[in-house]
Order: sequence, then C-alpha cells, then structure tokens
Amino acid sequence: MKAFVMKEIGETDVIEKERPEPGPMDAILKPTVGLVCTSDTHTVHGAIGEREDLTLGHEIVGVVDEVGEDVEDFEPGDRVAVGAITPDWNSEAAQDGHPSQSNGALGGWKFANVKDGTFAEYAHINDADGNLAHIPDGVTDHEAVYTADMLSTGFAGAENADIPMGGTVAVFAQGPVGMMATKGAELQGAGRIIAVETVENRKELAREYGATDVVDFEDGDPVEQIMELTDGRGVDAAIEALGADETLQDCIKVTKPGGTVSNVGYHGDGEFRRIPREEWGVGMAEIDIVTDLCPGGRLRIRRLLRLLEQGKVDPTKMTTHEFDFEDIQEAFEMMEAKDDDIIKPLIRFD
Repeated sequence: MKAFVMKEIGETDVIEKERPEPGPMDAILKPTVGLVCTSDTHTVHGAIGEREDLTLGHEIVGVVDEVGEDVEDFEPGDRVAVGAITPDWNSEAAQDGHPSQSNGALGGWKFANVKDGTFAEYAHINDADGNLAHIPDGVTDHEAVYTADMLSTGFAGAENADIPMGGTVAVFAQGPVGMMATKGAELQGAGRIIAVETVENRKELAREYGATDVVDFEDGDPVEQIMELTDGRGVDAAIEALGADETLQDCIKVTKPGGTVSNVGYHGDGEFRRIPREEWGVGMAEIDIVTDLCPGGRLRIRRLLRLLEQGKVDPTKMTTHEFDFEDIQEAFEMMEAKDDDIIKPLIRFD
C-alpha cells in the first residue's frame, strides 16, 4: 500500500509499505477522507524526536476493511470515525479518568507517534470497540472527519475552561482548534467571547463561530486590548490554542483571580514555559491552569457526531482546500507554510 511518511527529520515522501494486520481486538480501516494538521508539521520538524519512515496523519474517517476475532461491535463495510487519540481502555490511566494518558504521559497518542499514522491506503486501529464510532447516515464523511481532533480538542478547551453561564472568555489563536474552542465556548453559554487573531479569513470565521469581539495583535498588545474591553476586570477564562510561551503568559495576564486558563495548544519547542509572577498573584491568585490532550473514544466521538447530526456546528467552513491522496505532499507543504490563507486541507482517498 502507499503511505505518506516522515522519512527523517525535515523530510517526507510517499512510499510503499506492507498492509497492516489486525490483532484480536483491532480493526483495519480504509480511509475515505482525512485532514492535515499543523501538529503533523511539528512532528516532521522534530518535535517528538527522530523517526524513520513513520506514516503521518491522525485525522481520518473511513470504512472498516477487516476486524480482529474479538471485535464485537463493528464489521467490514461499516462507515466509521476514529479519534486522533486511541487510548488503551483497560489501562490504569483510563480507569482513573485520564484515558488520553494511558500507559504514560500522552500514551493515548499513538498515530504518527509510537505507531504508523493514518495517511495510507489502510490504517490500523487498536482497541476497535473502544475507539471507533459509527457515522450516522445524515452526517457526511467531510463533516465527520472533524470529530477526530479539531472538534474534540477545541471543545475540550472550552469544557475545561469552566466558563460561567454568561461569562467572558478569551481564545488565543483562531486556527482550527481555536475556532472550535470559540464555538465550544458559545455552546457552553459564554456571554462574551474575545478571539485573538490577525489573519482576515480566520477573524471572519471566528465571528461566524461565535466570537463577539476580535482582538488583532498587530494593532497592539492583546493583553492591553482585552483589559480595555473588560474595563480592567479581565476574563473569567482564557483558552490557549496556539502552543507558545507568549500566549500562555498572556492567558494568565488577562484571567481574573479565581479564573481558569485552559491549554489545548501543542507546545512543540523550547524546554520550559514561563508564568508571569505578578499576574499569577505570586502563585496565590487561585488561577487554575488546566491542560488536556484531545479526548478520544467511542462515547466522545458519538456525542460529537450527534452535534453534527443536529446541526449545532458546521466545521466544514474551515476546509479551505481539497486534494487527492496522490497530491498529499502539496497539501502538507501548504499547511506547513500556511500558503494561500489555508486553514484546513481535506484529503480524499477515493
């Protein structure tokens, strides 16, 4: 089969690989559509270290091609979604309420990390009964593929922010995760949502997804702008959706005492992140800093699919470009460079 791989740090290619085989509890999925994620580009640039011929990708939906003998709820021909994070559901971490951390920190993150990812003609899914979800007839593959990561991660940012009904939240960065955090904040009942972004098409989409105010950091310090918008009070919650030291600091600076900073950004460079001491109340301002890795699993994906089925959110507005699988290298390079105002490129495997 053909697979799009990280040959080594800084180099990608399409190569031939053996088709994977399922274990007793696993499934083999034939992808129909996928999405390229910025985190794929981080991986190629060495964020998780050296890899050799590692298949990239973690956002797909498709059709079940084969199942292991112990899989009970899925069979060949089923149209399914799978999360970017595929936990081991019998792990101690999963039983303790933290499945994304199964068998170690970030242990649920398997695709394009500790095993081959999903940008191939066939993909291996561990613990199929726990990690696959049937796609309802009324939901397209294009819609459903956003449940893999962007919807789940962005909504987790809003869920963890503990936004009071009618409260104020700032969402730093309006990439796909930030936009879904903005939409999630709206669904959570936020009264005011301040989006921080400078790219015009992203600012426009942020407003469509529920932002009541947009702060452009090229117009001045975003902290000062947010404090002015809130009459010096700050926000009840801030969501970091970029993965940068400066934006994490800014989140803390604008969050009022007793508020929450929710981090869903991928901090792929540097060894440390700094906390501004004074705004943190020298450690005693009762500001919670909550982190999360994209929640996975059948129940999570099924709930997200229900929101799509009921028309509560349309993530396909973020799809700015479409490519056939044979042109995935071009899609990856555009995502890496953020050319042509790209937000999300859809990959069609059929």
